[in-house]
Amino acid sequence: MLGGCQGSTGPASLRPDRRRWGGSFPRLTQRDQVRAEAGLADALGIDRWALVVGGSMGGMRALEWAVSLPDRVEALLLLACPAAAGADQIAWATAQVHAIRADPHWRGGDYHDAGPGQGPHAGLGIARRMAHITYRGAEELETRFGNRPQQGEDPWRGGRYQVESYLDHHAAKLVRRFDAASYVVLAEAMNAHDVGRGRGGIRAALGRVRARTLVAGIDTDRLYPPEQQKELAAGIPSADAVRMIASPFGHDGFLVETGEVSALVRELLDGVPERVTAGAG
Repeated sequence: MLGGCQGSTGPASLRPDRRRWGGSFPRLTQRDQVRAEAGLADALGIDRWALVVGGSMGGMRALEWAVSLPDRVEALLLLACPAAAGADQIAWATAQVHAIRADPHWRGGDYHDAGPGQGPHAGLGIARRMAHITYRGAEELETRFGNRPQQGEDPWRGGRYQVESYLDHHAAKLVRRFDAASYVVLAEAMNAHDVGRGRGGIRAALGRVRARTLVAGIDTDRLYPPEQQKELAAGIPSADAVRMIASPFGHDGFLVETGEVSALVRELLDGVPERVTAGAG
């Protein structure tokens, strides 16, 4: 994934002059990602996909495939994603980006050669805590944690609540495996998502989709709420009625409810001609 830190060119990568891209890494959009993916598909000799499927940011990219290259997508599954980023999503992501950039170890994004432990790890951890709250459902967090203290700790004496420990755990996991500058690049790419930009608006853009389409939302999703999936389903001429997955897990339901998602995949693939399925192998 362009801008990432686990396989493609990102801020930690070397420029042609052998310096790190760092803070000079360019802004990206989901359209850039799809152009890169299309180039890979060309190199692999794949001219048409039996099914393009994605959730959240992956859903943004899946949508861009079907709008940008409609003749190359036979079927489309969009999960927990919008036609365009809204104010609430931009606000959450912008706060996360500010947390990273406010870390004194950010250094304008040029920290990769500063030495072990010198990156903006504290800021990245705070960003992950904020993001994870939006990924899960309020009811799930209440049921799992309530206001209970972490075992062996007293919040009145410097200890933590259980939910606080849970967020700390996920922050530490991300800091160990992800680059803060990549987080910033990808968060800003999600903020820039608007399938209608330069295409006459969202309705006109969605009208370009030719693939058999299913759109699914998570009923407890507070990051990309179901109303946004309803807009997609209503605007794509080839889409069936929006499917709603009941889950206590909030936005992460598209990752957790594998049975329901698998059923949607099977439904779409059952309608794909055998020649396309074989070719997309």
